[in-house]
Amino acid sequence: MTTLLESYVAGHWFRSPDEGEPLLDASTGEEVARISASGLDYAAMVTHAREVGGPAARALTFHQRAKLLKQLAQHLNEHKPELYDLSLHTGATTRDTVVDVDGGIGTLFSYASKGVRELPNDTIVFDGALETLGKQGTFVGQHIYTSRPGVTVQINAFNFPVWGMLEKLAPAFLGGLPTIVKPASQTAYLTERAVRLIIASGILPPGALQLVSGRAGSLLDELGVHDSVAFTGSAHTAGILRRHPTVLDAGVHLGVEADSLNCSVLGPDVTTSDPEFDLFVQGVVTEMTVKAGQKCTAIRRVIVPSSVAQSVSEAIAERLAKIRVGDPRDPQVRMGALASIGQRDEVLKAVEALRAGAELVFGDPSQPIGDARGAFVPPLLLRAHPGATQPHEVEPFGPVSTVLTYESLDEAVALAARGRGSLAGSVITHSPEVARHLVLGLAPWHGRILVLDRDDAGESTGHGSPLPMLVHGGPGRAGGGEELGGVRGVLGHLQRTAIQASPDLLTAITGRWAPGSTRITPQQHPFRYSLAELEIGHSISTAARTVTLADIEHFAEFTGDTFYAHTDAAAATRNPLLRGIVAHGYLVVSLAAGLFVDPAPGPVLANFGVDGLRFLTPVKAGDAISVQLTVKQLTPRHSAGYGEVRWDALVTNQHGEPVATYDVLTLVAKEAR
Repeated sequence: MTTLLESYVAGHWFRSPDEGEPLLDASTGEEVARISASGLDYAAMVTHAREVGGPAARALTFHQRAKLLKQLAQHLNEHKPELYDLSLHTGATTRDTVVDVDGGIGTLFSYASKGVRELPNDTIVFDGALETLGKQGTFVGQHIYTSRPGVTVQINAFNFPVWGMLEKLAPAFLGGLPTIVKPASQTAYLTERAVRLIIASGILPPGALQLVSGRAGSLLDELGVHDSVAFTGSAHTAGILRRHPTVLDAGVHLGVEADSLNCSVLGPDVTTSDPEFDLFVQGVVTEMTVKAGQKCTAIRRVIVPSSVAQSVSEAIAERLAKIRVGDPRDPQVRMGALASIGQRDEVLKAVEALRAGAELVFGDPSQPIGDARGAFVPPLLLRAHPGATQPHEVEPFGPVSTVLTYESLDEAVALAARGRGSLAGSVITHSPEVARHLVLGLAPWHGRILVLDRDDAGESTGHGSPLPMLVHGGPGRAGGGEELGGVRGVLGHLQRTAIQASPDLLTAITGRWAPGSTRITPQQHPFRYSLAELEIGHSISTAARTVTLADIEHFAEFTGDTFYAHTDAAAATRNPLLRGIVAHGYLVVSLAAGLFVDPAPGPVLANFGVDGLRFLTPVKAGDAISVQLTVKQLTPRHSAGYGEVRWDALVTNQHGEPVATYDVLTLVAKEAR
């Protein structure tokens, strides 16, 4: 009996009462599952996300959320085989499934790592430095990011049923938002299986993830201010979403990744005997055949110098001829079927439109492949006629690319720009001048650009591979949205707010000591306290240390830093900024450490860095420096017996003038040692 896919609603699996619509195997046409959202309570889903999932996620710090993402990635890693088996029904080869399944799991791992390394163990993220708003320092401002009390709805395309979900889920959950997933129907059975694995694990808080198997129905009608929709799909559907009343009038944020006529440009410096030529051809063939060209980042336009166009076409055709197309269950097959018969028909229709301005130079659209019920299309390469408009207007979402030619770099840029905005572009060249010219010309039209040559090819992930640490999105036709990009993807889910307050109240609000806020003088040196005992504002003011000329000379000789400002009195006197011998900045920092450090063993385990170091006033022989050291921020590490302490260090001279400012970062034991 065929399985009817279920939705996950308000903590329970929901099965629609009707028989649903059939979902077919892409290669054999056999029924895999049925899908229906009939009777689904969309309002209950949104309410559950808002009242249960959101509060549960926001109660966790960024580090705690990151830890759950890591556990989730590990759990899915253990269950990859069943996802791989089910992925065969989508027409995906093993190589294709690695991109989808492993790529999605890798994104979870990446965000788990970044959440711990680049976000605080808190629910607030600081944006920029403190702003002094008054002359006396009693009125200050600080931009912060906080989680919105909203819901994110992701509406995904059919081509990446696992990665498409996980790449949106990771930054949203890290940002404290619950997610409702609406996958494309054709491959929803794979998304449903992945969601079942996630729910069964019990790793995510209740309400953090829900699933719509079937039509979105009235889901968007239930959204409002603070809610967001992340859409991947056609420009036509994106246009419908942009006109939805909740987007126009209710404050719903819409992010779109839509059609994209991505290009790859071969530099005029590259000859047929250069390694870059082979890299270019290999890249085009890979993008045409991975996922049968059903990638939003695939190369649709192959832009090459007219002098090598014939050689490029022949080289691509030669490689394509070796690609075996068929049922991905056959280990010899390197390119599988399109996702559905409907998708195949759309691609063939697009090819016919392209042929009005181009000739077919490789492949036969009428070629019979595999099971007659399968959605097969062979790789098809076209070469555009001079001045053809179709390659810049028609996106064949399949294994199809078109070769276009240029005479100058400016013409190559102009051709790329005619796509009106793309997710990804690539430039293959070994010339620094060509690389700069093309990249600066292409950048306004692309969200990401790969510059490929013999030097980076060994580590390059390729033209069409979105990476979690880099922005995925593009301007214009590509939708104008942005996803991923490391922490940028998280911040996009948060609300940035400018806080104006006194230093004391700002410290209380943010949990980070603000300059001008009250300092607390503890009974012991702050280095005697464990992380559990330290308080924000704990401070020590040191005795003064007079810097001598002998100190400066010794430091210069000992370190080898004999820059004239520290060793040549006559030359230093002519320096308009210094007017004489001055102490090395790092000598000042070293002497400052000697003033504030408590040398005996204790809770302080290590100094692991200095942030924001600035030298403000030159220190000359005879000046006396002192330090005020204040606990600025406390960050426990959940996975260790210690945490991070950020100290505000202010070094002043005998006149009270700031000599240097910086943050000292130490690792401190959680409990007394």
